[in-house]
Amino acid sequence: MQPGVNRVEMNRVERIDGYLPLRDYALIGDGRTTALVGRDGSIDWLCLPRCDSPPWFDRILDADAGGRFELCPDEAFDAVRRYREGTNVLETTFTTASGSVRVTDALLRGDEPCLVRIVDGRAGSVSMRLRFEPRFDFGRSEPEQELRLRTWGTDDGPADDWFAIGEGDRATFTAGVGGGGASRNEVERELERTSAWWMDWSGRARYDGPWREQVVRSALVLKLLQYEPTGAIVAAPTTSLPERIGGELNWDYRFSWLRDGIYTMRALLSLGFEAEAEAFFRWQIEATRPDAPEVKPLYCVDGSAPAAERELDLPGYRSTRPVRIGNAATQQLQLDNYGHLLESASRLRGATGSLGTDAGALLASFADFVVAAWRRPDAGIWEVRDGQHDFVQSKAMCWTALDRAATLAAEGAIPDRGSTWRAAADAVRAWIEEDGWDERRGSYLPAPDLAGTADASLLSLALCAYSSAGEPRFASTVEAIRRDLSAGSPLLYRNTGSAEREGAFLTCSFWLVDVLGRAGRAEEGNELMSELVELANDVGLYAEEMDPDSGDLLGNFPQALVHLALVNAAVSLANGDES
Repeated sequence: MQPGVNRVEMNRVERIDGYLPLRDYALIGDGRTTALVGRDGSIDWLCLPRCDSPPWFDRILDADAGGRFELCPDEAFDAVRRYREGTNVLETTFTTASGSVRVTDALLRGDEPCLVRIVDGRAGSVSMRLRFEPRFDFGRSEPEQELRLRTWGTDDGPADDWFAIGEGDRATFTAGVGGGGASRNEVERELERTSAWWMDWSGRARYDGPWREQVVRSALVLKLLQYEPTGAIVAAPTTSLPERIGGELNWDYRFSWLRDGIYTMRALLSLGFEAEAEAFFRWQIEATRPDAPEVKPLYCVDGSAPAAERELDLPGYRSTRPVRIGNAATQQLQLDNYGHLLESASRLRGATGSLGTDAGALLASFADFVVAAWRRPDAGIWEVRDGQHDFVQSKAMCWTALDRAATLAAEGAIPDRGSTWRAAADAVRAWIEEDGWDERRGSYLPAPDLAGTADASLLSLALCAYSSAGEPRFASTVEAIRRDLSAGSPLLYRNTGSAEREGAFLTCSFWLVDVLGRAGRAEEGNELMSELVELANDVGLYAEEMDPDSGDLLGNFPQALVHLALVNAAVSLANGDES
């Protein structure tokens, strides 16, 4: 990758066959759902009333017929945007030959979803184009309610497809499925209250290191992705954005994964957001209770199981098919989930002193399941669909589950079967150190039957308490991963063969920074961090992956796991310990 290739910022916005580059999107939301706003003024994705509901705007998957809400100059323009400081309120300034306007976009925090767009004339007079074309559920069914557009400040109301904005003029638009009875003044006041709420929330972030701007922005992204009624945090707000253009790795990420648990608890607790951490933990407990002890890897934000995976007859982002809704990984065995559940409980209890009154027996049943099941092959953290393996990362997470269960039992937090759990944990560790170690390569193996390959998920052994970052075998594994999976500094592929299937996996790069910080190699870690923060888009957002050659963002966007990894890496660099 050529230095700086990902930071070429063109104020001109260009679509490719009708599709925006993913880095040209920003995210707004209200604690229940989110919307993707393009740098050209088009809202191309919005699910209502919550993030895993059917979409009303779906242009990201169908450039020609997809629903959209366009609001931009009706002439050539440059576009520069930003979030208001400390908020998820977006401001885009459009400049044309005849003048400039600022468009402010937000989803109001309230009882019903309400999308607000305000156009302010800044100079001259600009002819604006309005195109409001919702399409419910990919055009497959009729909605029970209408998505209504209301306007103030244009000459002839919402039927206009264009209007003029002069200096000092303002036009206000709202879209929602509720009654929509608020006045213009009430809407505009509520926007300012929403902005103030975000600023107050983000101002409480407990981090004062050199990467505060990026940490706070990542925290704001995570708050957008948290479904506040239950505390669940979705992996991403989108479905089927491809991990390679023209490839088939296009998945629905509008669900909450247990495998993000440790990273979520670390990030939220380290920043001082205990209420959000407790809500996420409660959601984990209530979602998994009906399935216990063999839990599903992912759940809907209300704790239910996702619908069966289906493929839709849609063009897909940049003609990349299939487009999927639902996620078949919900049927997989992923043993790493148990480490996340028990470590999350341990961290929360350490921070707050309590797990609540009804979690103990459930957590103990998870540990009992691990005792019986840890030798089983599973689908692993990457959710392979072509067979199961004895993944070392999964086994290490089983060790974490058993170790944390024994510790919680000794503290009186859960029923005590600690001696059984300790014995099983010792057996897991013995297996990993004997069958999961490759002496010739000086690295832990992805799995015993995958000798000769590399997997960046092994970086998590130090992040999930199995190993210390400075332990010789782990340190050697880190160097092997950097050698075998480099996609050009600072990028890493997630495992051998990824270069043929997908882009570089951004979470893995932040994991590397995290372990460097934990190993006391802060100078080296900060150098990598400085490269990684330059790879975000212009408003600080990351997709799941990146094309190492072009710098294009790939995969669902924005990705919670990447932003979690950024926060945790920054904290480790600042603390330089194994927290």
